[in-house]
Order: sequence, then structure tokens, then C-alpha cells
Amino acid sequence: MRELVEHIAKALVDDSEHVNVTEVEGNAVTVIELRVAQPDLGKVIGKQGRTARAIRTILNANATKLRKRAVLEIIE
Repeated sequence: MRELVEHIAKALVDDSEHVNVTEVEGNAVTVIELRVAQPDLGKVIGKQGRTARAIRTILNANATKLRKRAVLEIIE
């Protein structure tokens, strides 16, 4: 799941070297933390959060397929 979010984020941003994705696994849920460069933050979030919502939808579809639960956190 980490690779999926990293691939999507690198395709969206201008500075793909500063894309950092970490995966924190818990008992019931996996938290995916996405960090990008400050100028690219708006591109990842999108207008009214639409891009972030789309990434979360894709992540949830993948997690459901693996019978897991995942949450995406975009960190400034």
C-alpha cells in the first residue's frame, strides 16, 4: 500500500525527491503518512480536497482487497 501512495504522489508533484511515505501498522488499521515539499502540498490535496479524497478512495479499495483497513494522513 505504501508503494501505491508513493507512486501516485510522485506523479502529482513537481519535486518527487521530497515525497516521503511511511507505513505504521497497528492492530486494526494501517496508517499511511504522506509528506511532500511545501509548494507541492496544494497539488496533493487539490481543490476542496478532491485529489486527497481520490487517493484515499484508491487506498481504501486496495486495502479492502487485502482485507485490511488503511487511513491516509497528509502531513505538512
